[in-house]
Amino acid sequence: MRETDLYAPIKAWLEAQGFEVKSEVGAVDVMARRGDDDPVIVELKTGFTLKLLQQAVARQSISDWVYVAVPRWSGKAAWRMFKGNVGLCKRLGIGVLSVRLEDGHVQAHCDPVEFRPRKSKPRKGALLKEFDRRRGDPNAGGTRGAITTAYKQESLRCAAYLAEHGASKGADVAKGAEVAAATRMMRDNHLGWFVKVAIGVYDLGPEGQAALAASQQ
Repeated sequence: MRETDLYAPIKAWLEAQGFEVKSEVGAVDVMARRGDDDPVIVELKTGFTLKLLQQAVARQSISDWVYVAVPRWSGKAAWRMFKGNVGLCKRLGIGVLSVRLEDGHVQAHCDPVEFRPRKSKPRKGALLKEFDRRRGDPNAGGTRGAITTAYKQESLRCAAYLAEHGASKGADVAKGAEVAAATRMMRDNHLGWFVKVAIGVYDLGPEGQAALAASQQ
């Protein structure tokens, strides 16, 4: 596959919309004009690359109508990657075209318009809550291993309290371990660390003992 294989379908697609199209104009792969409007610029590549995005961003100094064109994907994995790249291009204000080489069909997936991301208050709130609940900075940035969350930190404090005091009421654990939601956490027992011994009374199970010992090494 060559970049030139993309040119004829892209040219035909633009000409069908009333553009005059020429290739290799200066550093531009494809340039199209229609009246006095800003020119449409298309950068061709056989796949999404950082170089392609860099070229497209550079062309934005010439026109607001900058597209990248790549061959149409095949397979679910390729589609997921392509979809992610389309999202990135939207944020950069770059349009995306795909070309189905077997019949020359061109599809526009997004146009080069200014992107204004919508903020998610629930997501922001969840991150801020997690940040504030954590004690210290227990993780190495960029790690791909196990992450110590605020929930795990609080569970470990509950476990440490039970290891020292034995079976205890949830209210006592909440106060002694400084974990307001201790009773609910031990009742739900998502980590499998706790054992209910009576109504509102909990103890540390074998998995909790092992986790606590591992955290102290």
